[in-house]
Amino acid sequence: MDGNFRRTTASKMMLVFAAFIIVVAGMRASTAILVPFLLAAFIAIISTPPIFWMQRKGIPKWLSLLIVIFGIVLIGCLIFVLVGSSLKAFTGELPVYEAKLNKLTMTIAAQLKTLGMDTAEFELMELFNPGAVMKLVASGLNSFRKVLTNGFLILMTVIFMLIEASSLPLKLRTIFGDTEDALINFEKFINDVKQYMAIKTLISLATGIFIAIWLAVIGVDFALLWGLLAFLLNYVPNIGSIIAAIPAVLLTIVQLGPAHAVAAATGFLLVNLVMGNFIEPRFMGKSLGLSTLVVFLSLIFWGWVLGPVGMLLSVPLTMTAKIALDSREETRWLSIILGPDITPKI
Repeated sequence: MDGNFRRTTASKMMLVFAAFIIVVAGMRASTAILVPFLLAAFIAIISTPPIFWMQRKGIPKWLSLLIVIFGIVLIGCLIFVLVGSSLKAFTGELPVYEAKLNKLTMTIAAQLKTLGMDTAEFELMELFNPGAVMKLVASGLNSFRKVLTNGFLILMTVIFMLIEASSLPLKLRTIFGDTEDALINFEKFINDVKQYMAIKTLISLATGIFIAIWLAVIGVDFALLWGLLAFLLNYVPNIGSIIAAIPAVLLTIVQLGPAHAVAAATGFLLVNLVMGNFIEPRFMGKSLGLSTLVVFLSLIFWGWVLGPVGMLLSVPLTMTAKIALDSREETRWLSIILGPDITPKI
């Protein structure tokens, strides 16, 4: 009897694993459709709170929806113009920056050699190629710009999602009927996802604005572009802030010198320390957090499945899965595993 139970359990695990592989393969095959849909869902989730807030203030549904859609179109156009113009200029200057960075790296290698360190120049170049970092940033932003070219499809999907959002509670009550516990769990899941997305977006926006202002004060080229990159990568905690700082600091070294680069790095450090250690935990709470290892693995997984945009959406997607697991008692243990470190009670 015990042997049959173990075989049944193993069969179920194999079936779940096979289904997971099939789903991931399907996601990779449908990236062209899935990425715009996920972006649309992301935008719709962070847009529903303003709509419901305006409706509570007595503004008609159609007018509140129209105001939010107009805001989405305006912000989308600004981002598209910013990314397009800044990225074009940055790409044009990229060979110059790359040559200067490579020259600087070779100079450092020569200085290390004079100090008696047995490090050949080509070995240091293989260990750290700053030009490749700048190319990688340009490639990632270019991929994001290409996704934005599907703006009409994304906008229409967002509009239909927002229209359906107001009727979702009634549909849920029709589905679950008198099963109040299931309805409460589902509503908790939806509210937690909206809360996480809204808070994270506001904090990321503030981070991007502060970084852009600080770099502009220092005099770094393309400060708005680096602010946008800081905003996007702030959705990836811990790792994202480091990735966003590297290209801006490298550019500052080439353009303005080491002293200004230290100032730029200090600005990134202070903004992320304040936002990550004080502002975000106060509004979000520890329950809406992820383990650093889970953040890193989700970055790799979603980046492999969906490309550069998947890396940007990796933590929101994983966080949504964590919230869904936390909403049910039988799967809460998985949510705890995905969550941050737990401080033992004394």
